[in-house]
Amino acid sequence: MALKAVQFFRDVRTEAKKTTWPSRKETLQTTGIVLAMVVITAIFFLTVDQIIGAGMRALFGVGS
Repeated sequence: MALKAVQFFRDVRTEAKKTTWPSRKETLQTTGIVLAMVVITAIFFLTVDQIIGAGMRALFGVGS
């Protein structure tokens, strides 16, 4: 059992050495893209929600 654990951690270490990490510039770029998409998506859903709300208020005559 202990032998399998030792081999497992050796394999993990070997695979971790193969990992390539993004540069700082790449990380900042992808973070910026993600944040921009979050803002765009939030604005989209806010707009759709307002349109549906206005439609419901017009249809049922309730709300302000």
